[in-house]
Amino acid sequence: QVQLVESGGGLVQAGGSLRLSCAASGLTFSYYAMGWFRQAPGKEREFVAAISRSAITTTYTDSVKGRFAISRDNTKNTVYLQMNSLKPEDTAVYYCARDRRGLRRGLGLATTLDEYDYWGQGTQVTVSS
Repeated sequence: QVQLVESGGGLVQAGGSLRLSCAASGLTFSYYAMGWFRQAPGKEREFVAAISRSAITTTYTDSVKGRFAISRDNTKNTVYLQMNSLKPEDTAVYYCARDRRGLRRGLGLATTLDEYDYWGQGTQVTVSS
C-alpha cells in the first residue's frame, strides 16, 4: 500500500529555516507529481507547493514564493520542502500528498485537495516570534 511519511518539522525562531522530507513507498514514485499542504489550528488545509514527476516544473502559493523550495529525488522516493525566512504565520502541520492523476499528460500541477489521493500523517512546524 502507498505510504507517505513526513519528517523534519520542529520549533524554529522567525527568520530561521527547516527542511521537510517525505519518504514514499508502495508506489512508482517517478510516475506521480507530488505536493505539500499545511493546516494551521482552526483553519482549512491549504496548498503550499507542488512538483512535477521529473522535477522540471514547480508551483507555489503566493505567501511562500521566494522563501520555500520544493524538490524531489526519484532515486530515493523522497520529496522535500526547504523553508527559509520562516514567519510565525507559517506555523502549521505540513502534509505531503500524491497527485492522483499519475501519468496523464498535458495537465498543470495540481493545487487543490481533491486532486490528491494519498496523504502523510503530517509534521508539525512551529515558528516563534
